[in-house]
Amino acid sequence: MLNTLRKIVQEVNSAKDLKTALGIIVLRVKEAMGSQVCSVYLLDPETNRFVLMATEGLNKRSIGKVSMAPNEGLVGLVGTREEPLNLENAADHPRYRYFAETGEEKFASFLGAPIIHHRRVVGVLVIQQKERRQFDEGEEAFLVTMSAQLAGVIAHAEATGSIRGLGRQGKGIQEARFVGVPGSPGAAVGRAVVMLPPADLEVVPDKTVDDIDAELKLFQNALEGVREDMRKLSAKLATQLRPEERALFDVYLMMLEDAALGGEVIEVIKTGQWAQGALRQVVGEHVNRFELMDDDYLRERASDVKDLGRRLLAYLQEARSQSLVYADNTILVSEELTPAMLGEVPEGKLVGLVSVLGSGNSHVAILARAMGIPTVMGLVDLPYSKVDGIEMIVDGYKGEVFTNPSEVLRKQYSDVVEEERQLAQGLDALRELPCVTPDGHRMPLWVNTGLLADVARAQQRGAEGVGLYRTEVPFMINQRFPSEKEQLAIYREQLAAFHPLPVTMRTLDIGGDKALSYFPIKEENPFLGWRGIRVTLDHPEIFLVQTRAMLKASEGLNNLRILLPMISGIHELEEALHLIHRAWGEVRDEGTDVPMPPVGVMVEIPAAVYQTKELARQVDFLSVGSNDLTQYLLAVDRNNPRVADLYDYLHPAVLQALNTVVRDAHGEGKPVSICGEMAGDPAAAILLMAMGFDSLSMNATNLPKVKWMLRQVNMSKAKELLVEALSHDNPQVIHSSLQLALKNLGLARMIGPGANKTL
Repeated sequence: MLNTLRKIVQEVNSAKDLKTALGIIVLRVKEAMGSQVCSVYLLDPETNRFVLMATEGLNKRSIGKVSMAPNEGLVGLVGTREEPLNLENAADHPRYRYFAETGEEKFASFLGAPIIHHRRVVGVLVIQQKERRQFDEGEEAFLVTMSAQLAGVIAHAEATGSIRGLGRQGKGIQEARFVGVPGSPGAAVGRAVVMLPPADLEVVPDKTVDDIDAELKLFQNALEGVREDMRKLSAKLATQLRPEERALFDVYLMMLEDAALGGEVIEVIKTGQWAQGALRQVVGEHVNRFELMDDDYLRERASDVKDLGRRLLAYLQEARSQSLVYADNTILVSEELTPAMLGEVPEGKLVGLVSVLGSGNSHVAILARAMGIPTVMGLVDLPYSKVDGIEMIVDGYKGEVFTNPSEVLRKQYSDVVEEERQLAQGLDALRELPCVTPDGHRMPLWVNTGLLADVARAQQRGAEGVGLYRTEVPFMINQRFPSEKEQLAIYREQLAAFHPLPVTMRTLDIGGDKALSYFPIKEENPFLGWRGIRVTLDHPEIFLVQTRAMLKASEGLNNLRILLPMISGIHELEEALHLIHRAWGEVRDEGTDVPMPPVGVMVEIPAAVYQTKELARQVDFLSVGSNDLTQYLLAVDRNNPRVADLYDYLHPAVLQALNTVVRDAHGEGKPVSICGEMAGDPAAAILLMAMGFDSLSMNATNLPKVKWMLRQVNMSKAKELLVEALSHDNPQVIHSSLQLALKNLGLARMIGPGANKTL
């Protein structure tokens, strides 16, 4: 059976369209199971009816004509129950329905399996037989396995728009939704342009050559060609990126040096291998090494090496990059987006990015955030090679992509894009206004920063300070630990840019989904492992250098606040405070006169929630990291698209935890802020304000939306909404009741498709 299944799957995957694929399935399954009938019914979402779309054994003229509602017939029963139905004599079942045009009165036995894709029933696969018989467990298991395979085929067909004429109006299933990981916030509506790799290294054969010098010359020319391309792309992006972000292209150039990848290829050529074969061998070894690493950041580097290898091969084959046509509103789609690909799209044309592989930690995601391009990563189910030229929506807030969107969805997202454009235009007026509710409650809005490009955006949007400066970003785009002097210069620029407003600098937070190529951390479960303060306390030399650099950078500005990540108990806090005081003493002994800055802890581990009082007594402020706290409370890896739907910061447990933290921190007389995606959600921000958070810190992109919303809602109304939210035990009910309340207040414009989850 396994061999049969494999053959059917291969044949189906090579089918040119859905109609052909369905024809293959009904024919092959009928043969494999020795039954007289095999049929596929697909659910038409417009009519909510199961429509016969392919059959072997029934009257083929009934295809597209016979349909039934979910509450009709045995097919409807399989679809609504979402489980197989195995009947010895179908006609005896009370739900049996007879269709004369199919000729099915001749068949007694019935076995049906639901076709389910991401919890959504898309159809039913049925086999029937004339004789009365109970299909055995093996046959039932085979049909269930086959229907699971068919689910992916149908989802891909929906995505590429090859399902046509399914509904009675002939409109068919137009729309498909794919869930990935948010890479860069924002919404985009446009047309997909698929960028395939420039050349395929894997199919390059080995070949022995006599003229080694000629091969070396060919390879040197290819090296120089790619180096020049990288320089041009870096220069092209110069107006959109700061030097620190453009340094990613320097990483590419370094890989091409004789001491790195380039040199290894040259050594293999010298053994008599032709240039293409040598390149394949060296790149393959590097990629394999990277891909076997447990470390997320290092695994991402495999895509950089692959990209360079393909570009070099393209030069060796004299097959330069594809001559793609970039229309207005281009959404660039690739199996593995790379920073170099971004630079190839003409300026002003690119509105969104979609990558099948990669995470929110990829180089390309970092660049996309710096450039303000909505991006979704990790779209593992997207049939990327087949979506070229079709309409697409990118929701970088939720990490969703819609292909062939309906008119209604297109309008919804076009409205979001237009609202964002209008908000951007109206920023000047909003920037000067304080964030004050109509009944006079003042709510400071701060920003999260990491790249230098974030500074200008934050200032344009009227930020009142920095609630979270991610110090790991300069570490991540470096090839080694930055020195004290280098860190001092970076921190000074941040502090000076926002002076006299406060800047909260989080000490190095690596591990989990953030790793350094030069400081690998290999772990089975990195999110529950050696990360955050655990790393820096184990390496006081790193912690002390960083703290000294921060303190020196604040000289004369005095707007520094130090924040400690991943604190799980008092012992860690006391150890960190001891090191900070030691660094402060050393800096003062060197003659730098700086006061001791306020020190705070991040509440992002459930243990810290229950120790808020004890922690608050030892620090000057607290800051909740809503992303990690939600992740740990719900045991959901938010970078995993398979469980991303379970990640919900309006879950009752998360709201109760946040309420507890504010109450206990204020009980000790200490202010508490919150940073992370929840603070940047205009609807959630109302609840956070009602809880009593002293400031909200968010991505600069979301600040105007949150300010606009809070300026419309009285604090008394916000408290009413919080009481109602805390009374519910279901996150979906909380979302719905909150959205309904805001709609009734006339504030629906901020709770469109892109407003529920923001980065």
